[in-house]
Amino acid sequence: MKIVDIETFRPSGHANVLLLRLRGEDASLVGHGETFYAASSVEAYIHDVVAPILFSLESADPTSAVAALTPYVGYLGSGVETRAISAVDIALWDLHARSLGRSVSQVLGGAVRDDIEIYNTCAGTGYVQGPGGQSVANWGLAQGAPGPYEDLHAFMTRPGELAEELVEAGIGGMKVWPFDPYAERHGGRRIDRDELARGVGVVEAIRAAVGDRIDVMVELHGLWDLPTARRIVSALDGLDVSWIEDPIRADHLEALAALTADSPIPIAGGETVAGAASYRRLLAADALDIPIVDPTWTGGLSEAVRVARVAKDHGRPVAAHDCTGPVSLAVCTHLSLTQPNALVQETVRAHYHGWYADLVTELPPIAAGRISAPPGVGLGLEFVPDLAARPDVSVRVSQRPGPRSVA
Repeated sequence: MKIVDIETFRPSGHANVLLLRLRGEDASLVGHGETFYAASSVEAYIHDVVAPILFSLESADPTSAVAALTPYVGYLGSGVETRAISAVDIALWDLHARSLGRSVSQVLGGAVRDDIEIYNTCAGTGYVQGPGGQSVANWGLAQGAPGPYEDLHAFMTRPGELAEELVEAGIGGMKVWPFDPYAERHGGRRIDRDELARGVGVVEAIRAAVGDRIDVMVELHGLWDLPTARRIVSALDGLDVSWIEDPIRADHLEALAALTADSPIPIAGGETVAGAASYRRLLAADALDIPIVDPTWTGGLSEAVRVARVAKDHGRPVAAHDCTGPVSLAVCTHLSLTQPNALVQETVRAHYHGWYADLVTELPPIAAGRISAPPGVGLGLEFVPDLAARPDVSVRVSQRPGPRSVA
């Protein structure tokens, strides 16, 4: 199928979110994609570089299109080029499945489960929604009084109560990152005793409130060096932490492998890693116990499936990341339902019950702490009908040159 239109959408209130829609020759067939971070830069790359290549293809199936789009530079990391390709690849899978009248899960080979357990990443409504990256300054805590799902504010101020709320809601796990302010303060090279105690105290408060009724994951955002990461891991030992995530940057392979080798707590990570080859190196070095993959960053759904299979070949589970957008959650859910070694699906209830519904018509249903794919063809969602006309949304369109046929 030829691609005739590429549209991108940037909502002004979500500076890092980029939505993408591809349209085939049959105007009724569209595919939806998404990526996150530096949205305007990715948008420019899509329209200036990706669009001419896609329009030159007589048949833009995911395999041939991604092969044509793989650049001479930028393919080893999750930078602008890879994030652009990720969004396009996801949209092509959606379009391909719709053309067959099937769901993405079906065209991936079929679901191996009807639903999968979720955990709640304890972010808030404004988390990383301003320009820039992952930092305390971009946590969105200065937006006024905490709302009903301001879980970042809650885990920093009342972690035990938050844990009780999540258990009552039927959610089986929660992820927190209480050590980040201290990493920024010291450049990740040290942590004072009182800072260590305050960070550990968040997990202690959760355990005191709910005991073992909830899984706890501790996110470290790759901010620490090896000696300090070891101190944090040691201090958390005995609190039944399910995993410690990205304690050290994934490109510090030897240090990460050394930490994983002697950690009493499983080490998870990889959401910012691009490509199955990079995961293969991490797993061959025994640097990760639990690989985490983000289809919108790693190269798309095609590459995320390869990552899951690499993890399976190394006897590891895989967990899909979402803390970014509604299309991401949908594609991750299809991935989690189709991969036998999928462990659990990340969700953010502040986003799920908040701004995600401002952008798409359907979300993956969540019930009793488990998530399933939206019903219907493709990913099971559309962009909301008024998205392109909204004054808060920047729209850019590229069209295939020459005559176009429509249904």
